[in-house]
Amino acid sequence: MNNEFLKRIQTLIPQEYEQFLASLDQEVKKAMRINQIKASDQQVLSHIAHKEANPFVSHSLIVNQSLGLDPYHICGAIYLQEPSASAVVKLLDIKEDDFVLDLCAAPGSKTTQIAEKLKDGMLVSNEIEPKRAQVLLSNLERMGVTNFMVTNEDPKGLARAFPACFDKILVDAPCSGEGMIKKHEIIQQEWSYENILYCAKRQKEILTQAISMLKGQGILVYSTCTYAKEENEDIVAWVLENFEEMEQVECDVKYGRQGFDTEGMDASMVRRIFPMDGGEGQFMAKFRKKGTKENSVKTLKNEMPNKTEKNFLNDQLDIWLPYFMHHKEKLYMMDHPFLDVKKVKVIRQGVLVGEMKKNRFEPAHALYLNGLLKNHFRHTIACTIDQMDELMHGNQISIGSDSGYVALSYRGMPFGFGKSDGSRINNKIPKGLRLLPNSHVRKEEKNE
Repeated sequence: MNNEFLKRIQTLIPQEYEQFLASLDQEVKKAMRINQIKASDQQVLSHIAHKEANPFVSHSLIVNQSLGLDPYHICGAIYLQEPSASAVVKLLDIKEDDFVLDLCAAPGSKTTQIAEKLKDGMLVSNEIEPKRAQVLLSNLERMGVTNFMVTNEDPKGLARAFPACFDKILVDAPCSGEGMIKKHEIIQQEWSYENILYCAKRQKEILTQAISMLKGQGILVYSTCTYAKEENEDIVAWVLENFEEMEQVECDVKYGRQGFDTEGMDASMVRRIFPMDGGEGQFMAKFRKKGTKENSVKTLKNEMPNKTEKNFLNDQLDIWLPYFMHHKEKLYMMDHPFLDVKKVKVIRQGVLVGEMKKNRFEPAHALYLNGLLKNHFRHTIACTIDQMDELMHGNQISIGSDSGYVALSYRGMPFGFGKSDGSRINNKIPKGLRLLPNSHVRKEEKNE
């Protein structure tokens, strides 16, 4: 462990330094959050053993085992995250109809938390790094989110498209990652004070753009997973000094502890989580923007499906979502009007239904993972664990069913689709999501 890092920690928390050192030898804490879009607590609790409540958020459990191959994870019923990472979203106080921006959203733990709380609102999830933006999209699809836009933009580019538009903004800023230091060896190897200063500079640049996108009376939450004061309390003080329209407000949560005394900000109004508090490391601060300035975003004209698309939708679903958009032969739908944004790199907006190919319509995997539609597919195959495992390896299964496209489901939760000839299912699960030969869907445990 880097000696300079440890000296800084000793200066920050001298009375608890020995406890902090002891925490470095303990296993990294893991939690699973139950996705309320797809499953009830009761469904999951009856399936996964060895659990205790996550102290930072409801519908979440501390777990001891690896659950990446669990059927509930594959179906999008649970999301795995470090416990204290789940503490941040509560500060946003999301309302069902909010227009929300998650500015630094990948891989998606907080953004999918936000999405669970929205009903007829809209979420813009941005990630500047292209590969991470694809991971973000994959997690939004797996968790069954409906009203969202994934963008791959520099904050400046996004700010030009959304001036004073958002009710709520989360800046879970790129940081030196000290709270992840025992999980990722590279953080230990590359830790330096110079990197902390570099991160602080970048955080200020990101926040400058975020503030310009916030409506008057809107809420901005700033968070990091580092202990460094330069990236936490000092950033709060910088915001208050440089943006007179921003005011610090109470986080209004009981978990964690207050921050460190810093000139220019109120340390009692921010929250820190150290390993001694039940998580690996998190900092949170909350701001409100004064004034009433706000702008609305234009929406696209609703583009109804063509005849072939309508025939497919009628065959597959007993309800449709009300808003549609076409782009390059592909059909998308949402429960919210599609946004009309210019000069922004949009990776995805809404649920990808499928695309036209040579006068026929071929559905998309994302359609069958959608949370709003999970109980509305007309043709569904209820799979056992063994059948699910076969399908997740790209194999066909023999089973009688209606001919045509069918949703593949485990315990009422679709995890993909196939095409049936009446007696056999031709696998349509994307190759990139299939399991490796030696990996298998996790069998159920008996919960004592």
